[in-house]
Amino acid sequence: MPRIAYVNGRYERHADAAVHIEDRGYQFADGVYEVCEIARGYVIDMTRHLDRLGRSLGELRIEWPMHRKALEIVMREVVRRNGVRDGLVYVQVTRGVAPRDHYFPTGPIPPALVVTAKKTNPEISRKRAETGVGVITVPENRWERVDIKTVGLLPNVLARQQAREAGAVEAWFVDADGMVKEGASTNAWIVTPEGKLVTRPADFGILRGVTRATVLDLAAKMGLEVEERAYSVEEALTAREAFITAASTVVMPVVSIDGRPVANGHPGSVALSLRQSFFDVAEKSPAC
Repeated sequence: MPRIAYVNGRYERHADAAVHIEDRGYQFADGVYEVCEIARGYVIDMTRHLDRLGRSLGELRIEWPMHRKALEIVMREVVRRNGVRDGLVYVQVTRGVAPRDHYFPTGPIPPALVVTAKKTNPEISRKRAETGVGVITVPENRWERVDIKTVGLLPNVLARQQAREAGAVEAWFVDADGMVKEGASTNAWIVTPEGKLVTRPADFGILRGVTRATVLDLAAKMGLEVEERAYSVEEALTAREAFITAASTVVMPVVSIDGRPVANGHPGSVALSLRQSFFDVAEKSPAC
């Protein structure tokens, strides 16, 4: 069955879909995106994802491509047409198509919208969580507004490739003071020896992860104490546990940093408990 995408008002097969050569997302990375998990036939945390999409659009002064409720319908329809029960739905909005110029286009230029969906195998992620993953650390080299979920991801791409070549899954960006910021496509967490969850505050220094926010809700429900503060790579290496969160990974235990084990080098009970209970707390919207 060919995959179906929604591209600027039309449902098209991937093979037939095209992006205009003067789309500003293509030429300037002048656009934003969201990725939602689809699990067991539900879109997870859709409200929070679309809230963040609206914030990103507002920060870049891009209009919504359609009414928010209409976009929800399009997302569900793309999921339905692709027969996705477990997977991801991707939404991208750019400033639109206009003659190449660094200035914003003048006149009524409609934003460009692409929505795609793909299947994933939840068993792969489950097995990965049983053994945990490794991360490496890389110097922070991104622009300061990483709180905006833009399509300008070249530093993230290079960091993830460096992680893969090192035999790891993720790269953590570290600031000039040696403090962990976040992963190339995830938020970063540790569990202190006293059992407190620690993650960097979601100010302008990191992306305000949707899964991160739901994990904070879950931690409160489970009675876990949380500290939103900076922590160093060395503190992470002496932590009881470490883990990462994202829509594509949910909660994933981290068992090594730069090749050095975290605690006993095995997934920790806190991360695994959060992962197991995440679906019970997350918002679930029927996918179709």
